[in-house]
Amino acid sequence: MFTVTLKPKRDRPTRQGHPWIFSGAIAAVDGRPSIGEPVRICSASGDILGVGAWSPESQIRVRMWRFGSDAPIDEAFFREKVTSALAIRAEMGARFQTNALRLINAEADGLPGITVDRYADVLSGQFATAGAVWAKPLVVPLLMELTGASSFYDRSDVDGLAHEGLPQTTGLLAGVEPPERVVIQEGDVQFEVDVRNGHKTGYYLDQRESRRIVATYAVGKTLLNTFCYTGGFGIAAQKAGAKAVTQVDISAPALALARANTVLNGFAEADTEFIQGNVFQVLRGFRDRGRTFDVVVLDPPKFADTRSQTMKALRGYKDVNLMGIKLVAKGGYLATFSCSGAITPDLFRTVVAEAARDAGRTLRIIQELRQAPDHVEALNFPEGLYLKGLLCYVE
Repeated sequence: MFTVTLKPKRDRPTRQGHPWIFSGAIAAVDGRPSIGEPVRICSASGDILGVGAWSPESQIRVRMWRFGSDAPIDEAFFREKVTSALAIRAEMGARFQTNALRLINAEADGLPGITVDRYADVLSGQFATAGAVWAKPLVVPLLMELTGASSFYDRSDVDGLAHEGLPQTTGLLAGVEPPERVVIQEGDVQFEVDVRNGHKTGYYLDQRESRRIVATYAVGKTLLNTFCYTGGFGIAAQKAGAKAVTQVDISAPALALARANTVLNGFAEADTEFIQGNVFQVLRGFRDRGRTFDVVVLDPPKFADTRSQTMKALRGYKDVNLMGIKLVAKGGYLATFSCSGAITPDLFRTVVAEAARDAGRTLRIIQELRQAPDHVEALNFPEGLYLKGLLCYVE
């Protein structure tokens, strides 16, 4: 095993359990490890700090597999990690009345770059770092064995692989070809999931609890669901008894699946308003016509992948929240989200507060929302809290 030695006084984050080592912290490498290969990490004084995955093309040069030991990173190591991750979620399916869960949540489960979701009998995974790609042949059969799933589909079509010097990959990894659509259950709501072409691994499981919570505020009310994707918030609201739902997304395929999910849950497609278009333009049109809604959901895609994009992202969040707030009827509710990891919870609250001030409205936070519990967070990795949300009463 090759050894990576850190610069003096640059070992503190690693000693504290943070899984990332940036290129600027490295003093020397005693050879030429291959992409993704496990390497021993030592302090400047020679202390063994652990073992991580080598990524020579990334600014995050090493992602840690284990701390305090240079024991092998082998099948036994991954069996322990995967077994632990599954044990955490052993009762979540019954607790949340669902057959769709995140099983592996990357760094938060001690498996950097590895994300695996279960949709009924199908596993869908992303291997988004050099170490994750190296580990794929070990992790995939383990998950098939331990879950009893029928399929494992690769959705490693993530932009981050370019920073690792690796190509994107998709396709069947194990088992039988999954069906064109996998039907999942969230309480009394059903959704069809496209594991081959859908966003992320196929669906936004991280919003499960937020969908349930927001739906309780939509009973007997009108709801606008922007960036609706395949209809999640809107359909959950309809199931709860919303009076009328408007679904907006720029993607025709996403809206087609939203229509199918609407019918799947027992509603006539004609009873829902579907609008294909740029959300910013649609919101401006509603504003100009004086149209309002009792509940407005703002769940935009990631506006910032890195901290260097923070300012641009903040302008986007400010703009969409300003318009969304103006569309909430007096005494209504705003559910607004950011899934950009570079935007901290405090920064997001500040942006929403500024938008409310500019809109001339008073917002009172009823509840802070975040990623569903199966998307576990690790205290040694605060970056794992990527999804922030606010449910607000609007005066």
